[in-house]
Amino acid sequence: MNVMTEAVSNVLSGINLGLTLKGVPLLSEVTLAIRAGENLGIVGPNGSGKSTLIKLLAGIQRPTRGEVFLHGQRLSGMRRRDIAQQLAVVEQHADTSDSISVLQAVELGRTPWLSALSPWSDEHARIVCQAITDVNLQPLRQRPWHSLSGGERQRAHIARALAQRAPIVLLDEPTNHLDIQQQLSILKLLQQLPVTSVIALHDLNQALACDRLAVMDKGRLVALGSPFEVLTPACLRDTFGVSGHWLTDPFDGSSILRLRAI
Repeated sequence: MNVMTEAVSNVLSGINLGLTLKGVPLLSEVTLAIRAGENLGIVGPNGSGKSTLIKLLAGIQRPTRGEVFLHGQRLSGMRRRDIAQQLAVVEQHADTSDSISVLQAVELGRTPWLSALSPWSDEHARIVCQAITDVNLQPLRQRPWHSLSGGERQRAHIARALAQRAPIVLLDEPTNHLDIQQQLSILKLLQQLPVTSVIALHDLNQALACDRLAVMDKGRLVALGSPFEVLTPACLRDTFGVSGHWLTDPFDGSSILRLRAI
């Protein structure tokens, strides 16, 4: 199977993706295919292209080169409503100035499924309630959006994406602004959901829970594979500028990365 056929046959893929803004190349020749049900992590240093790749895969920004495919269809030719029924996005700096409550913000996740023939129903309300419960926001459901902390807003954005009930979820640094307990809780929830997820992460030890990692550096995809295949000493040195080696946790036998400045 050639690269083009493999990419188009997967649930979400990018073929030779590139993005240039004001003459500056932000992404170059990125090709990857995301498999149904997998949890793909995108890692790399600041400015490596993680957020840019998420935006292209989500259709938030159109590539200047290449094409994104969603279930074999060109994303550029699909209606936004159809995309939103298949793909939910949690951006890193998404916000709103509207005077809305947490409940109303999460209810927006049901918008792609509403129409004149399918108005708001008890089932929509049940899905929203479950999403709020999943991220532990029940006590804040009536709180005004502008009164939330950064971490609370992040959890509300994730709840909105969960309420969308899309089979593919893209998340750009979803644990930003969250304390460590919330980070671990959210990542565990995302791993347990019956969805395909693509998550941009900074913490390499958190990324070890992903099925595969896409390593970005200077706008290019430099490695793709299981965490233990790609996070080699050479990759850690050349891409992240650190030295590191694997350790075994005596508590449960899991592998962790010990990182040091060079």
